[in-house]
Amino acid sequence: MTLVGAGAGYGWTLLQTPVYVAGSSGYVSSTGVEDLGESTLGDSLARSKVPTYLEIAEWRTVADYAIEELGLKTTPELLVERIEVSNPTNTTFIKVSAQGPSPEEARALAEAWIEGMSAAVDEIERSGSSGSAPVTILPGDEASLPSSPSFPDVQMAVIVGGVLGLGFGIAFAMIRTVSDRRIRAAEDVEQHTGVAVVGTIPIVPGLNDETRLVDPTTSGSTGKNGTFAVAEALRALRTNLQFMDVDHPPKTIVVTSPLPGDGKSTVACNLALTLAAAGATVVLVDGDLRRSMVAKTMGLPGGAGLSDVLAGRASLAEVLQRTPKSNNLLVLAAGSVPPNPSEVLGSERMHTLLADLTKHATVIIDAPPLLPVTDGAVLTHQADGALVVITLRKTTFDLLDKALDTLRKARGRPLGIVLNRAPLRGADAAAYSYEYRRDYTSSSKVAATEVTPVEAPTPASAPTVAPSDADDLVDGAPAGASRRSGRRS
Repeated sequence: MTLVGAGAGYGWTLLQTPVYVAGSSGYVSSTGVEDLGESTLGDSLARSKVPTYLEIAEWRTVADYAIEELGLKTTPELLVERIEVSNPTNTTFIKVSAQGPSPEEARALAEAWIEGMSAAVDEIERSGSSGSAPVTILPGDEASLPSSPSFPDVQMAVIVGGVLGLGFGIAFAMIRTVSDRRIRAAEDVEQHTGVAVVGTIPIVPGLNDETRLVDPTTSGSTGKNGTFAVAEALRALRTNLQFMDVDHPPKTIVVTSPLPGDGKSTVACNLALTLAAAGATVVLVDGDLRRSMVAKTMGLPGGAGLSDVLAGRASLAEVLQRTPKSNNLLVLAAGSVPPNPSEVLGSERMHTLLADLTKHATVIIDAPPLLPVTDGAVLTHQADGALVVITLRKTTFDLLDKALDTLRKARGRPLGIVLNRAPLRGADAAAYSYEYRRDYTSSSKVAATEVTPVEAPTPASAPTVAPSDADDLVDGAPAGASRRSGRRS
């Protein structure tokens, strides 16, 4: 705003017609003085006439003389406004300052005004047979050409414009700060909502609409295009989930967001890969039956999926897919779009399916946004809780409050909030330095003692589920479930 104000001030000067000021002077003197005594009286007479001549300087007669002399196309009234006449203290000099669009015109007008005043005084003071005036105005030296215009003052205009712009900028910044409801810091989210921030995912150039997945084994020495920062943030999210409830960690986790475009599907897929990389069996379910993204993100064919299993058109074994990115991860795509997604997701078959899957694996569900539709809240009610993904510097507190209120009304549990697309640098950057993590984990000694398996151990009661066991997950517990349950007891 300061630069805009300064630029506006300079631009204003370019639009103005320059005004030059030139000065000329005349000497008020008595004529016909021959001796000293008469000289003294003449000087006193001249001094007494000066105030009168200052009034004559504004007469129309003087202006008409200048107009005729210079051939100007203006009126006497307008011309008088361009003239300023003064008398230095204790002198008989009369100074004329004239304004003009060019230095030459300003100087010519000042000299013509002195001559006009002299002519007017001679006309008034003329007396006697000789017709000579006892007091007259004698033109002084030739006026000098002004080197620069007196108006506009470029420097002053730029300074004033900059100061005004700065003032407007400060006022705008204060108003914007007060009225800006966008989320910018994890501390603000926790204080405002009372829900913990369990993860902060940075925005890096290595991830885009075509490349959404991060290698969960990326380390500081192998990460490219900043993906190490995202991988480390996902590990931190995984650890927070494991220690959220040590005795009963969440096994069925819904990943949702207030509005579309917050990156919930990307977070869900990468979180599933990160959990699978720790040795846990994970089933990634695409619960967004309206705009499914899991299969596309994971590079798998869509086709039949969750909706077909719930409708009885396919068995779970037929639609579960393994991904080459992890041997511990199974993906259940969304399937065909039903006419009533909310009723399908809230059905008893969906509840039974999730219960069976949870017996053998950690289930990550990519759910629709909370505000446009009720599907996400319905799924959260059947799960252990939901991770709410929001976009830093985009999602507002009002949207987040409405999303959390939607969860609570559906008796769903918010497990935590994930801040997505956090900048690595700048005022809104995450407090933890990812560059420090890079330097710390690039050491071979630290890499050798990595505690990743400890963060998310595979429970003894959760064996790896192969597609061949999928029929048992739909119909009931597998054959060996009772023996495993006994060992768990």
